[in-house]
Amino acid sequence: MRFALWTGALLVIAAIAAALHYWSPHATLRITTGPFGTDAQRFMGALITEVAKDHPRVRLQPVQVDSLAASSKAIESGDAELALVRSDVSPPSNGQTIAILRRDVVAFVLPPKSPIDSIGKLSGKTIAIPQGRLQDVNAALLDTILSYYNVAPHDVKRVFLSADEMIAAVHGRHVAAILAVGPVGPGDVVGAVTAMAKGTAGTPTILAFSDADAFNKRFPAFESYDVPEGAFRSRPATPDDSVTTLSVTYRLVAPDTMLSLVAGAIGRTLFTSKAKLVALTPLASQIEAPDPDAKNPILPVHPGVASYLNNGEQSFFDELQGYFYLGAAALSILGSLATIIMGRVKTGRMREEQKRIGQLIQIADQAQGADADTLEALEHALHQVIGEAVTSAGRSGSDSTTVLAINHARYALAARRTFLRSQGGRSSVQAAMSA
Repeated sequence: MRFALWTGALLVIAAIAAALHYWSPHATLRITTGPFGTDAQRFMGALITEVAKDHPRVRLQPVQVDSLAASSKAIESGDAELALVRSDVSPPSNGQTIAILRRDVVAFVLPPKSPIDSIGKLSGKTIAIPQGRLQDVNAALLDTILSYYNVAPHDVKRVFLSADEMIAAVHGRHVAAILAVGPVGPGDVVGAVTAMAKGTAGTPTILAFSDADAFNKRFPAFESYDVPEGAFRSRPATPDDSVTTLSVTYRLVAPDTMLSLVAGAIGRTLFTSKAKLVALTPLASQIEAPDPDAKNPILPVHPGVASYLNNGEQSFFDELQGYFYLGAAALSILGSLATIIMGRVKTGRMREEQKRIGQLIQIADQAQGADADTLEALEHALHQVIGEAVTSAGRSGSDSTTVLAINHARYALAARRTFLRSQGGRSSVQAAMSA
């Protein structure tokens, strides 16, 4: 019975401990970083450093992946708890947004006085795409855009070129436009505008998407974006006026199973420590909070982040307090269960002690009229009871009442043996043999 009770107690304790460990805000989170030496890898390194300072109970463990698609897959497969995801590249079905890390403009850079004023007019043309790690991803983006405007992808030729090759291709009029995807600032779009300007010795233009909002309804991965005047070049300004185009977003994404407290803590670090992150990498300057009320989101905002954004610091600390209350309640339940189990164990031991004391008293009573053979049997029974008492004392300490009962039984046996010797008593077996 004691073994069963102890086993039950250990199982209960193990179950509660496992639950507390699973639900505790203390966590090691695997985060995808992208290939070594990339901007993504540098940014994630800065984030890991800042989270370690801001939340010692949350440790980010980097997981290197080779592509954006692999990063998304890591969330779906459970190989990572945080990942850098581009909204148009295989967004994970179970993913939720912690923060928007960067917004990249989709820019079709055109030569001066280009007759192309819509995507449909790209049919039969050649498009240059900057060479690099994301060239295939951006080619797939082009196919998506063409499909929306009912242009067959095979009707638009695409070539992947370096910066110098783009200048030469533009100068030789081998390409009708350059498709670049990048931030408003240093990056592929600025490089494409520069190449177009050098190749044509004129001021490039940016193709406008007047139906960007409608495009978003069909393809939520793309959002409407208003590029301000001179965003890609100041003199002469490119664009020369505000222009509406498409954008894709790089997001820090977590699975929908992540605790709200943990997601809120990561989001809070990103939004409140932006200046510190910028000091580590300029890429952090583009961090922005996702819109909790966005309609038709490709990657909805995690509830923990939404709560923090809607209610501020108080919601974060209320959530934290809630986990402390949960932990206290679990510990209280654990303590009560332990008390009940120990009480039952103690009751079982007391019953065993009472049983042994009864046996010892019975041995003492039987010894008063016992012959030599019976006395030997009682002596053997006494040794068995003493052995059980010693074993029990090794687990729970000696009992003074049991010690007194043992001494009483020993005295009774010794007294009877002395009496039989003084009377020259013989055992019944011996008497029968002499007869």
